[in-house]
Amino acid sequence: MTNKDNGGPAFPNAENGHGFPPHLGMTLRDYFAAKVLMGCATITDADLGTVKDIAETCYKLADAMLEARK
Repeated sequence: MTNKDNGGPAFPNAENGHGFPPHLGMTLRDYFAAKVLMGCATITDADLGTVKDIAETCYKLADAMLEARK
């Protein structure tokens, strides 16, 4: 498995003073993929393939968005 650029944390939280450690949240790559998935869910007439195909496409588009940010 290769290490992909995950964009870093999407919603990091700093230590809050109550003894809880920082929480990095989901990665920006996961956040982008989830947003793409929501868009795919609105397409009713297209054959998007298997569930695995859809998930892979979402991450490919997320990777493209991360690349476009550079």
